[in-house]
Amino acid sequence: MTKPMFMGEFQHSIDEKGRLTVPAKFRELLGASFVVTRGLDQCLFVYPMDEWAVMEKKLKALPLMKADARAFTRFFFSGATECELDKQGRVNLPGNLCEYAKLTKECVVLGVSTRVEIWSKHTWEQYFNQSEEAFNDIAEKLVDFNFEL
Repeated sequence: MTKPMFMGEFQHSIDEKGRLTVPAKFRELLGASFVVTRGLDQCLFVYPMDEWAVMEKKLKALPLMKADARAFTRFFFSGATECELDKQGRVNLPGNLCEYAKLTKECVVLGVSTRVEIWSKHTWEQYFNQSEEAFNDIAEKLVDFNFEL
């Protein structure tokens, strides 16, 4: 049996109290509590607790004596917060994370295999447009990782 994964793109908005409705199809996979942290490319990463444990193990294995490893671990863990959904399926996103990801009202919530990503609509559109133009080049480079479509 394969493990369920997050996939899809959903348009949502953050209310005046900083709450974001999580897409219904993601709620069960996220579980009772989950971790939200700073992600790459100015978005937020959302991990179910079991996937957070995997990520935590990987980060703990990084060499402490390497400055880049320390910096990345600090960046990732210092932004992390455990969150829960309310009865309406909303998550209250901390202000510092909203500020990091430039989240105001309109957001895009993405399913990306083992995690969910939360983007400001504007940032996502910019990223998507740039990535779309380079998609063929990116796919070609992935062959180096023994990956083919």
